[in-house]
Amino acid sequence: MVAGTISAGKSSLRPLLARVLPFAVFIALLALQQGLARAGLIGEEGGRWMGALRGIAVAALLAFFWNEYGELRERQAQARATPGSWFLAIAVGLGVFVLWITFDRGWAVIGGEGAGFVPLRADGSVDWLLAGLRLLGLAAVVPVMEELFWRSFLLRWIDGRDFLGVDPRKASLAALALSSALFATEHSFWFAGLIAGAAYGWLYVRSGNLWIPIVSHAVTNGSLGLWILTTNNWRYW
Repeated sequence: MVAGTISAGKSSLRPLLARVLPFAVFIALLALQQGLARAGLIGEEGGRWMGALRGIAVAALLAFFWNEYGELRERQAQARATPGSWFLAIAVGLGVFVLWITFDRGWAVIGGEGAGFVPLRADGSVDWLLAGLRLLGLAAVVPVMEELFWRSFLLRWIDGRDFLGVDPRKASLAALALSSALFATEHSFWFAGLIAGAAYGWLYVRSGNLWIPIVSHAVTNGSLGLWILTTNNWRYW
């Protein structure tokens, strides 16, 4: 009986770990990178490569836990995704991108304006391998990782500790507001982050399909990345 209880506990813990651990590792690697840089243990080049390769580490964790993400494979949820839902996801993603580059100063920013991620060689040319890895991580990996954590896990967990049993279409306004506010604290552009969190959360609650906010998030990050590479506004990275 005790062995069965332990087994059940491990089984119930795995869905939580699958959604929390990739996000936690992403934040931990970011903190490690910043700490090593402040201590003078890595230079700018090393810091840039750590930033670019962070997405690969998270992608490996997502692949390891992939069988735990039933909401990304559930046929019933996919059937609820109408063409209008996909169009709305793209439109919202583009809207958040515009918001991001509009509210980029003053009261809407926490911590001042840093240099950002600058994928330039010593001669001033763009290191396209480095830039490509950064763009791929932010447009393809981060949206999956963050939507699994912020929406699939946290938004539903606020309403019920057995979060897998919570229908996102019935999520409370309090859960949407709180998860959006916490999402904002992750970003230096906190106001844009707050609106983005609310927008992605609303898409999830509206559709019940996690792919909808993932696509919207990917459109935002991909558009932002391409805009950065076009305009050299590195501080947004």
